[in-house]
Amino acid sequence: MLDFVDIPHGLTASEAMARTVRTAQAADRLGYHRYWISEHHSFVGLASSSPEILISHIAGATSAIRVGAAGIMLPNHAPLKVAEWFRTLEMLHPGRIDLGLGRAPGTDQVTAFALRHSRDATGVPDFPQQAAELIAFLTDSWPADHPFAKVVATPVVDTQPELLMLGSSGWGSAFAAANGMTSVFAHHMSPDLAVDALRAYRRDFQPSELGSTPRVIVSALALATHDPDVAEDFRAGWALSMRNIRRGDTTRPTVQDIRAFRLSAEYAGIAAGLAGRAFAGDPATVAQQLASLADAADADEITVVAPTPDHEAKLASLELLAKEWGLVSRRVRP
Repeated sequence: MLDFVDIPHGLTASEAMARTVRTAQAADRLGYHRYWISEHHSFVGLASSSPEILISHIAGATSAIRVGAAGIMLPNHAPLKVAEWFRTLEMLHPGRIDLGLGRAPGTDQVTAFALRHSRDATGVPDFPQQAAELIAFLTDSWPADHPFAKVVATPVVDTQPELLMLGSSGWGSAFAAANGMTSVFAHHMSPDLAVDALRAYRRDFQPSELGSTPRVIVSALALATHDPDVAEDFRAGWALSMRNIRRGDTTRPTVQDIRAFRLSAEYAGIAAGLAGRAFAGDPATVAQQLASLADAADADEITVVAPTPDHEAKLASLELLAKEWGLVSRRVRP
């Protein structure tokens, strides 16, 4: 599951984080495999500016589920520091930490400048070099004559976080293929590009110390519910959030905002097109839609993305999908 740590209007950031912990604990108990936190900056409606800290909190509140970042926007950070963060997390929670990498800023250009103090707010030209440095720090594989050969990412640990490459275009998948990494494709952002990008990834995959065979994870908007109104709220809520962001509004809409938007001519014009991007409705139907997406993308895993101010609907969806998929519940610590 991918969580943006939404802060619905009227809730505090602390209350939103408590919701995220409850969701992660439910996913852990129900047998889900991973729980990921995004990285976003200067988004008033999100509490995910520091995933490296939230991961530690969530992993400490759960028992077995893998916890990670989807992702760390590498151009915002020094590769050595990222390696130290995630080795520390791996020390605290061995065998349970995922490190997904992204090359986008996770924000607007002005905020990116404030984060990096660089005139190049995109950071894209430096990403391959930064990723190579991070991999070398995590795998202790600097050439003997490299200036960083004696620099150690501490603490030194026996296990390593799983390294994955995020993307919503062919670029991220191509980078993952060239470096032997798992490819995580954001279908929720670019549904029309997923299948072709991932087909090319499997074709071009080059084994490395990071992976011997190609692995694909696809993230998709999904909410299982028996209530048609809740399903329509979910689709409309995503569309409204994306529209607001384009207009510079980074708050998250309330259920009341979403219901009003559903009545607008604007929503009437886009509602039909949301069906292929946001899967919402009867549990069996949603599970089948996700299975069809996995088949089309030749995906090994599906990551559910369910941003909604209706937290009880989100928890119920986890339960319903777990039943449809036959997930095996875990005994977790109280």
